[in-house]
Amino acid sequence: MICLTVFADHGAAHPGHEDAPPSTKRPAETPPPGESEVTIEIRQGYRYIEANGLPDHDTGRFPSPGNPNAIEAQSYKLRIPITPKLADEPVPYERQPFGIALNGVLFDPYTAGFWNDDPDSGWRQAADPNRRNLGLDANHGHVQPNGAYHYHGVPVPLVIEEDRMTLIGWAADGFPIYGPYGYKDADSSEGEVVLLESSYQLKEGERPEDAPPGQYDGTYDEDFEFIKGSGDLDELNGRSGPTPEFPMGTYYYVVSHDYPFVPRFFRGVPDPSFGTGFAMANGMEYRMISASDQVADRKMMSVSGQGGIGV
Repeated sequence: MICLTVFADHGAAHPGHEDAPPSTKRPAETPPPGESEVTIEIRQGYRYIEANGLPDHDTGRFPSPGNPNAIEAQSYKLRIPITPKLADEPVPYERQPFGIALNGVLFDPYTAGFWNDDPDSGWRQAADPNRRNLGLDANHGHVQPNGAYHYHGVPVPLVIEEDRMTLIGWAADGFPIYGPYGYKDADSSEGEVVLLESSYQLKEGERPEDAPPGQYDGTYDEDFEFIKGSGDLDELNGRSGPTPEFPMGTYYYVVSHDYPFVPRFFRGVPDPSFGTGFAMANGMEYRMISASDQVADRKMMSVSGQGGIGV
């Protein structure tokens, strides 16, 4: 058994965000309300992670305009497979964590904002601080109504160096999460390290009549489409190849500086500890994705017949 314990010392994406005026990301100058506590134990084919969800770095000031919630300690108990089991096709998810950072903070890509405040509209507001005030701080983090601090993008304090790949966490299916830098040649660890770019691009032209008025501008998730080969990553915002921790190669996800920021699909089968049980235990809303929603998601991912896992 391997046990790693970290104690860090420190000297609307969610309801309440909708009425705040546009603003930039908040400076991260406020210590969290306690020590970050993370324990990772490896046993019986799994990583067992317990964490209080407090970051090991300063954050923005919360509550704040755009985010009315205060950071509070949580009680996460999660399990991640050491050997991920590949799914038959990409697994969509909603209102559950994508994964957990090494410091015990969750990754959550989705907002709870929709066009006309209607979840059935089919137009979800994107987690882009340049398009809408989410109350994010400089770490791309903010706070759930239950007090859970979480990341919507690159957790800047965890990326210490720009000239090397940095493991920043684990996805619920067991694959590693890096970001936002990686080897220029995905098949070789000998070359240059570069900023990796996603392969999602803004659609061109005007939105349809039964949609938010105006051009596709990145305000909504549905403003984007996956175009294979237009960036470094596949439609799951990942790719395969060697990494510092996996020199023989692995599939890995990337949290990128461009949309979708945090991946929206799993390459493998996510552990149930991240699903409904997690949501119920931590006061989060959880929605299973219907078959029709999955079909719509697959259509968004597949452009001009260019779908596929890309590994």
